[in-house]
Amino acid sequence: MLTDHHQRLVEAAIQGCIAKEYAYAPYSKFRVGAAFLCADDTIVKGANVENASWGGTICAERTAVVKAVSEGQKDFTALAVTSDVATPISPCGICRQVLREFCTSDMPIFLVPADYPKKDAEDGGILEVTAGSLLPHSFGPEDLELPRKTTGP
Repeated sequence: MLTDHHQRLVEAAIQGCIAKEYAYAPYSKFRVGAAFLCADDTIVKGANVENASWGGTICAERTAVVKAVSEGQKDFTALAVTSDVATPISPCGICRQVLREFCTSDMPIFLVPADYPKKDAEDGGILEVTAGSLLPHSFGPEDLELPRKTTGP
């Protein structure tokens, strides 16, 4: 059962995906919406923005992170991700690494199928995971501070 805050977050992610004017997916036709819940109860939404040069494409999760961080928001408490498909989809690898930079490993991530709320959790509805479960044994900012073996004479 979702808390009221998490329900608002899921609805924001769905709004970010359903509104065709937000997602720009002329190549893949795979629209994605994401929404972060910030510690101050702010919700920041993002949609995927594709580019003819595929490397220039930015996913919904990274759009939301960039929007939030550029506005001074760095304390996230939850994330919801949804698409136009009937099964929950997970953030891609590069998004997982970006999430690792800004999210605690136990932060909940709600993967929302397109037909939510028609499905309940027992019937293939929202899948709740954590940031840590999406990228186990991850590399993060603290790893840059580890002692290094030096080479030389």
